[in-house]
Amino acid sequence: MIRKFLIILLIFNLTACAELQQVVNQLPQSEGVLSNTDIASGLRQALDFGIDKQVTKLTQTDGFFKNELVKILLPEELQKVDKTLRDIGLSKLADEGLKVLNRAAEDAVKEATPIFVDAVKGITFADAKNILLGNNDAATQYLSSKTKTALYNKFNPVIKSSFGKVGADKIWSNLINKYNNIPFTNNVNPDLTDYVTGEALKGVFTMIAVEETEIRTKLSSRTTDLLKKVFALQDK
Repeated sequence: MIRKFLIILLIFNLTACAELQQVVNQLPQSEGVLSNTDIASGLRQALDFGIDKQVTKLTQTDGFFKNELVKILLPEELQKVDKTLRDIGLSKLADEGLKVLNRAAEDAVKEATPIFVDAVKGITFADAKNILLGNNDAATQYLSSKTKTALYNKFNPVIKSSFGKVGADKIWSNLINKYNNIPFTNNVNPDLTDYVTGEALKGVFTMIAVEETEIRTKLSSRTTDLLKKVFALQDK
């Protein structure tokens, strides 16, 4: 009787073990699978890299002025000023006018990093999922939506102050006065602060988008294990 009981117990245990193993086999394996936290962290890392690598470049001397992707040109209503000055041999003055606009932007962008850092910290998993499955600039667009107003409010007074610091106010006053003294021209008197603020914002997000696209499309730009794992999901 005891022997039969032991045999039945052994058979039951073996059956139970087999069923348990089937259940285990059906469970998702943790190895190689990213958690929600990992995905959000990967997106934060990608944006941090874009901010550190690309936005920092813009704060350097000629960061805007010698970067054709973001170089600030004159607004349309002032392009006639630039052309006319060059036509009468004042190209150097026109170049100096452009340079100080870009210098003001380079100065203002130094204020951007803390605002970006706070926005990046706030990325949720839901945000990250939409970003990961979005367009090549989805992370940049997310960052823009979260920071644009705060950045404008930071940039605008800095650019206004920078115009005075780098002499833009005097250069542009001289430049526009010379233009206004040319016969048969219509006088202009633009406020460039708002224009340069907007162009500086465009430049910042343009360069972050450059880095994001690199990470999304080039394996060699995924320089950490986390970036490789997270963006591999996008490749599938």
